[in-house]
Amino acid sequence: MKKVCVVGASGKLGQYMIQHLLGRRVQVVGVCREKSVGKLDSFKDRITIIPGMTNDREVIRKAVAGCDGVLTVLVPWGLNDYSSGTAQAVLDFAEPNARLIFSCGWHISLDGKDVYSRKLKFVVSVGGWIGKKLRIGDIDNQVEACRRIFDSDTLWTVARGSDLEEGEAQGLPVWSEHVGDPILESNITRRTDFALFMVEALQNDDLIHKAPAIVGAKTASALAHKADVYK
Repeated sequence: MKKVCVVGASGKLGQYMIQHLLGRRVQVVGVCREKSVGKLDSFKDRITIIPGMTNDREVIRKAVAGCDGVLTVLVPWGLNDYSSGTAQAVLDFAEPNARLIFSCGWHISLDGKDVYSRKLKFVVSVGGWIGKKLRIGDIDNQVEACRRIFDSDTLWTVARGSDLEEGEAQGLPVWSEHVGDPILESNITRRTDFALFMVEALQNDDLIHKAPAIVGAKTASALAHKADVYK
């Protein structure tokens, strides 16, 4: 990868992805809301920053031009189809052979075979209701965004993150195709490691058209079951 666009660059996950990319000497284009550009001050001399809403099609068209890969943080802000608008713009304007990596939570399902705990279903249900009630977010639109991605013939991967925490890196997370698999039971990943998984996925063709659910490499469930999964 020579040039990669990070859509949602100013958030914590986006900034970690930028760090990983720069460490690989990749040219980075970052997209973030204009009011958040200041969060990227530590990178401003090393990356190209394009301010604008990530569901603005012209902003995305400009940002992804000439990029070998696009890393997109799908966030369900507001009630104006923000996630699906962002995803659709990336799908429409990315270079034909670009690797497209999207991030979302475990609640997204590719084939309907995921098994969710009562706690997770409760959190998603209540969180979705509160988000709509306060008009701050729409989880259902994130589901719609992923439906459009799954229907696309682009070279996509949807990385589904567990709960995230800050802390020192523990290495590349492990993954499984379905939530509910024993290896994912710990349900926690260092945010910097989730970012690493996104960046590594750019060059992992085994993840094309898959929605890996990840968990930290040093969590109890990963250590207990990794050998069974990868033997």
